[in-house]
Amino acid sequence: MGTQNKRFGAIRDLSLIESRRIQLQTAIDNGKSIESRRRFGQFATPYELAQEIMSFGLTLQDKKEISFLEPAFGTGAFYSALLSECDKQAKIINTAIGVEVDKDFYTAANELWGYTNLNLVNGDFTEIESFENVNLLISNPPYVRHHYIDKEQKSKLSTMTQKETGLSLSGLAGLYCYFILSAHKWLAPDAICGWLIPSEFMDVNYGGKLKEYLLNKVHLLRVHRYNPENCKFDDALVSSCVVWFKNETMENNYDVEFSYGGTLEKPEVSRNVDRNTLGKSRKWTHFPTNDERLLSTHTPTLGDFFTIKRGLATGDNDFFILSKEKIEELNLDMNFFTPILPSPRYLKCNEVFSDKYGNPCLDTQYFLLNCTLPEEEVKKNHPSIWNYLSSGIDTTAQKYLCKNRKVWYYQENRLATPFLCSYMGRGNDEHAAPFRFILNHTSAIATNSYLMLYPKATLQETIAQTPDILYEVWNALSNITANDLESEGRVYGGGLKKIEPKELSYVKCPRLAKLLV
Repeated sequence: MGTQNKRFGAIRDLSLIESRRIQLQTAIDNGKSIESRRRFGQFATPYELAQEIMSFGLTLQDKKEISFLEPAFGTGAFYSALLSECDKQAKIINTAIGVEVDKDFYTAANELWGYTNLNLVNGDFTEIESFENVNLLISNPPYVRHHYIDKEQKSKLSTMTQKETGLSLSGLAGLYCYFILSAHKWLAPDAICGWLIPSEFMDVNYGGKLKEYLLNKVHLLRVHRYNPENCKFDDALVSSCVVWFKNETMENNYDVEFSYGGTLEKPEVSRNVDRNTLGKSRKWTHFPTNDERLLSTHTPTLGDFFTIKRGLATGDNDFFILSKEKIEELNLDMNFFTPILPSPRYLKCNEVFSDKYGNPCLDTQYFLLNCTLPEEEVKKNHPSIWNYLSSGIDTTAQKYLCKNRKVWYYQENRLATPFLCSYMGRGNDEHAAPFRFILNHTSAIATNSYLMLYPKATLQETIAQTPDILYEVWNALSNITANDLESEGRVYGGGLKKIEPKELSYVKCPRLAKLLV
């Protein structure tokens, strides 16, 4: 069945076009490596999700005549949904603008929608000057992580967002944050915006400026977070949310709807949270289920007792971390090696005992090549180490971390600590904590697959005076509930959990305070 829209003429059978669109989308995706798609943030919106979001967005926009913008057009999932849902809701499309930077997707979109009056632009949305104001913007902007954005581009984007909104984003912000701020100049008064983005912005430091924009530059209407166990994307491990706002500023306090799970129309849970509370809240993912955590009474947290650091990033684990057998086989000097724990995936125990040398009593012992001497001295006095390092000059030395060091093989300085926590994990069931606390009796350090918990002065003094208290501290850590850990960490698509050092420092652990009384 076809549909009709002002200035857009007769639209062909949308079901046939949508079928063709999915074919083109799949073909283009299959022609690109997953690494390339991650670099450019190309994760297509499933049509059913696009329909759900578009249907809800049109109910928020009470104007009958729609002027639409999609800044990351792709093959046009949201545009296809717009045509379908406007027909159902008796809305008229006056104008529609799509921007797409990728030539393959732009060509495919032209093939699909070229017969309509869609204004399709091939270019980088963050570099295009606005040429029309729109009253509806719905988009899944590119999820490009900050390390794929070079310094020059970050500087350019930061200047642009500062000019347009008065806000400068952190250098750790993903590209989608810049998209949201750069779209502001396109918005007509009272325009409705719906952004399908990773929910991580609600918890991380770099999301602070984006939250400031949502609370102060526009009227935040609703944040709906999808259940991460039901990942909306087959090829991206992100926990997704839709952020809805209206282009108007609000002087007084007001309520924002926070919902979770299910669909926009039928969420599993929903609750209003006022803007003043949101402005004081460090983590928005506490809503709508855990806003009681904003109570001002302080419960002791891990940050009261530990300095928490991520383990070291070697730049190339396969090159810098060797088994004892491999070191002996290559006849390398053990004086240049530091014991290091295997990743949590391969560490089957939660308590690691030491041999007489301080090395872990494990079936396979691993060591980090930790050379702090300059190249000339290594070459002159330690030929076996130099020969090994030389084998990595054309490969390992060219990797991102290594080539940005003063000397490519120098490693971060990390001391051993008795307490470690795995960085990522999945709970086996709803009660199982996703992260493991390890008691380390050895001199081994750890990679960035662990968080390293260094006791602060008071706890360190107590441990020195009463060494057996190590087990009581470990038990207190291991008995932190899954809910307390997960409420401070973050969740990715498919239920993968992650916790950063600062987030772990906010985890409540009153049992530790009792040990020091």
